[in-house]
Amino acid sequence: MARATPSVGTDAATAPGPAVVPAAAEWLLADGRGGYACGTAADLPMRRYHGLWVARPEDSARRCLAVAGLDERLVDGGRETSLLHAHWAALPQPSPPAAAVAFALRPCPAWAFRTATATLERAVLLRAADDAGAEPMLFVRWRNLGGRPVRLVVRPLLGFCDADRLPAADDSFDTTVVARGASWGFRPSRVLPALWLTVDGLAAFRAEAAWYRGFLYATDRARGYDHVGDRWSPGVLELDLPPGGDAVAAFALGAPCAAPAAEFDAAFAAAGERAAALSAAADPLRARLEHGADAFLYRAAGDRLGVLAGFPWFGEWGRDVFVALPGLTLARGRLDLCERVLAGALPFLRRGLLPNIYGRAPGDSHYGSCDAALWFALAVQRYALAGGSRQRLRDEFVPALRHIAEAYTAGTELGLRVDGDGLLLAGSMDLNATWMDARTSRGPVTPRAGLPVEIQALWYSLLALLVELGETSFTAARDRCGAAFLRQFWLEHAGHLADRVEHGVADASVRPNMVLAAGLPASPLTTAQRAAVVRKAKAELLTPRGLRTLSPHDPAYRGRYEGGTDARDLAYHQGTAWPWLGGCYVEAALRAATKKDLPRVRAELRAWLDGFLPELDRAGLDHVSEVFDGDEPQRPGGTFAQAWNTGELLRALALLDGKHAAVAGGRA
Repeated sequence: MARATPSVGTDAATAPGPAVVPAAAEWLLADGRGGYACGTAADLPMRRYHGLWVARPEDSARRCLAVAGLDERLVDGGRETSLLHAHWAALPQPSPPAAAVAFALRPCPAWAFRTATATLERAVLLRAADDAGAEPMLFVRWRNLGGRPVRLVVRPLLGFCDADRLPAADDSFDTTVVARGASWGFRPSRVLPALWLTVDGLAAFRAEAAWYRGFLYATDRARGYDHVGDRWSPGVLELDLPPGGDAVAAFALGAPCAAPAAEFDAAFAAAGERAAALSAAADPLRARLEHGADAFLYRAAGDRLGVLAGFPWFGEWGRDVFVALPGLTLARGRLDLCERVLAGALPFLRRGLLPNIYGRAPGDSHYGSCDAALWFALAVQRYALAGGSRQRLRDEFVPALRHIAEAYTAGTELGLRVDGDGLLLAGSMDLNATWMDARTSRGPVTPRAGLPVEIQALWYSLLALLVELGETSFTAARDRCGAAFLRQFWLEHAGHLADRVEHGVADASVRPNMVLAAGLPASPLTTAQRAAVVRKAKAELLTPRGLRTLSPHDPAYRGRYEGGTDARDLAYHQGTAWPWLGGCYVEAALRAATKKDLPRVRAELRAWLDGFLPELDRAGLDHVSEVFDGDEPQRPGGTFAQAWNTGELLRALALLDGKHAAVAGGRA
């Protein structure tokens, strides 16, 4: 029922971070198939997405909650102690465990529960799918760290529901439990394959189905969503743990785990090696961002390698994929991964567009982004400059880039067409097709119809890349676009670029989209114009946590990202700061710097980037939150882990090294 193991505490492998992790800080494990485990350091579920395993079924692009949590009760000398941390809707405050609790992040998330007479540790590991054929699996190990035997009574709390919804108790759930030795199978509904629980050695499981009703999720409540839901338990697992002994449970979909203890030990050893490497890293910011980067890479249907936009609710979003990709791969020296993601996107190319939201196949994908294909082109350029395969460029990527340019020129969905000056029209007042895509109940907040500045910069970059790769038929289009861009967007009196132009009228709003144009290697801007854009951005947009989406001098500025859905969406691109824009800012600042000023600029930029290190222990552990308030004290908001934040901060660090100019696409 239990095995004796060497005494290895949760602090056996430490890495840079605070001595005490904030109670609401969120940890994350990814399963390599689009699923994950996440929760809080306090072990209190605060979002519907918090769970020990949120899985993606093989035939779906959506995720389902498989294992929500565990109701554990420690029995010591006849005394029962509840270890469950929950917020019941009927109570004003959460109900904590009847024990002192300590959390450790490494080598894997673990909690030590201490009573007056006993100490129990629970560790959680999520094995990720890999190229060797391993499939995702959840492991939970309990260890008796005390000096007397204890009994542990555990009820698995299951979801078997779409991860985006909070279900109510469902009397139609199938309560059948299938027993196979020390394995027990459950399939209460058809949203997931059978879930198997296997425990190493001997264990007792009693089928006794029950609904836990009225869990309250405080973060969902604060964000204006429904926030009360129920969880289902198939029965009771009982374990006897001698002093120093442990037991390992494995949760697997489809088929039971053959050897939970051995599988856990292998995964735990690998996690320990990663934790030791983090502890020894000379650059903790880079090391921890790289450590978190792999969570975003996943195997989609057909083992296509893709990039998840963020956790816990984002899936694979085309724009985010190609913004994040160079930093997640090339900045870490992983040319192979970049190539696989780029090649995997090619079958999704349709009439010049790539999906904004990927489905399993092009037919069930959503093509709502005018710039995903343009970011793809920029990622191809960075891949090529990093030493990518010339044959693959010639045979696959250049034809795709040519197709995109020809489709945009001829006109395609989303209002995309090239105007008489060679600039690229996009979107409408009812369709915000750029990255500033927030909508309220009244429609788009920032539709940016007409000629958005970053779309023109990316369009010019694509045309210039095609010419550079030998497609000389695009030379005239490149030159016409560049001349029109300077004529229509450069605001000489203000010293910066317009954010967009519509019907010949320039929108002089100070937004960060101009910084992208100032940073791209192929740009019609002069060095002096690049420098002027950087100065304007530094004066009005730059914060310690990224660039604001609108100058605070603008009457439409909103400095707080808070409230319900409409309130947050009104602030999302009207002042809220985004860390990913820091990559564009660093690139633009380096390109604008004179040779004399370059050492000083590099030092200032590195000091600014180092300011993100505390964020890796604040909201998302090893991750930077999606957004921050534009105003001090800049509270984090949105998702707690965002791919393009990690990718662009890693790319910015690589640019500052001076060793990875190809990541930017030229001198930096």
